[in-house]
Amino acid sequence: MRIKELQILVYEYDTVVDLPEADQKLLLAAREAAKNAYAPYSKFCVGAALLLENGEIVLGSNQENADFTDGLCAERVAIFYANSTFPDVAVKALAVTAKNTNGLIEGPAQPCGSCRQVLVETEARYKRNIRVIMDGRKRIQVLEGADNLLPFAFKPNALG
Repeated sequence: MRIKELQILVYEYDTVVDLPEADQKLLLAAREAAKNAYAPYSKFCVGAALLLENGEIVLGSNQENADFTDGLCAERVAIFYANSTFPDVAVKALAVTAKNTNGLIEGPAQPCGSCRQVLVETEARYKRNIRVIMDGRKRIQVLEGADNLLPFAFKPNALG
């Protein structure tokens, strides 16, 4: 038996103004995108903003459905729109935020498992890490790459 330890670097910031300017802009765009969420059931509004290599910012918000399995997360809305509109342009960064009936959530908004998988696939597609900025009222966390969200991801090379 062997024991291996994984280390993940997480950069934490207290407020949005503590972030680098480009990250501030992206996170504020994600907060605006959350206003467009369609979340009549959960009341959990998520906004995502992608910064593409060409400088474009693409927004997404969660879209619920009475059959919960037919809804789509903000991150995937943004990524799929970016991939279909700018198919040859890599994603540089993703900011994600969430609010409920009490306002911005306390802890950083973290992508779900399906969104993590799509982020890893997007990194593999463009051969570039995606900076992930996760917003929360008490702290903001930044990761340098989706692999940090899903270290044992199923990647295209696993298909053999």
